[in-house]
Amino acid sequence: MIRVVRVDFVNPKVTILEFPRDLWVEIPDIADNLNGQDHEKLNQAYLYGNPGFGYTDDRAQGPGLLARTLSLNFNTQIDHYAAVNMRTFVKIVNAVGGIDVTLPEAVDGRTAEDLNSRLVFPAGTHHLDGERALMLARIRIEGGFARADNQNRVLCALRDQMTSASVITKIPDLITSFQDAVQTDLSPAQLGQLACIGTQIRPGNIIFASFPEEHFKQSRVYDPVFKKNVFAWDVDFEILRDYVHQFNLGTWPPISGTPEDKEEIPFCQ
Repeated sequence: MIRVVRVDFVNPKVTILEFPRDLWVEIPDIADNLNGQDHEKLNQAYLYGNPGFGYTDDRAQGPGLLARTLSLNFNTQIDHYAAVNMRTFVKIVNAVGGIDVTLPEAVDGRTAEDLNSRLVFPAGTHHLDGERALMLARIRIEGGFARADNQNRVLCALRDQMTSASVITKIPDLITSFQDAVQTDLSPAQLGQLACIGTQIRPGNIIFASFPEEHFKQSRVYDPVFKKNVFAWDVDFEILRDYVHQFNLGTWPPISGTPEDKEEIPFCQ
């Protein structure tokens, strides 16, 4: 998942904007290493930033190249970064005792290749351990926007659990225990401060947002790296930049909204 988080310290509010991984974007530094190819899917920026590829000398590695890619294409303002791999995410969820996720509709991730019932999540409330939470967050059989919705539900449930009375006193120790498993330029003290701020923000002021789905069309782009056509979103980047500009200013999405509003997903009510 790729999220940009805006923390408003004046009017306590946290806004979390999802960027679809299948956006076809310009990535800095890679052209000299890919025979002039300077475009790839957004999620590839994180991959190409890792030291093993040698594509960039960015000290922040994968997160740094991803941040620069977001800024180049969408004018995002990024001051800090944090990256958590899937195995660490599983351990974090388990460390807080699991999470409670409520699904308004059933999620069925079964495919022709995998019909296992573990991929079925009925409608209702589920207490999920780390493995099950990760599984739910990764299901994309109904498309990237549906997966983003489920990821937001998982993240919000994790937030609720981490601010519960049984866990909140353990946050400093949790931060210390996972310090070496998270790529971030935030110090333990800064992480602790953010955790404390999080407990002071009303649930309604934690807003998960996605770009309106109506602006996106399915398309295919020829990828010289993989030598084949790959799926990518066809979308006007100027429209996305306008949303990002409003996001940077803290004017979008608004706090007042309804579950029917596709520009705001108030899972943290």
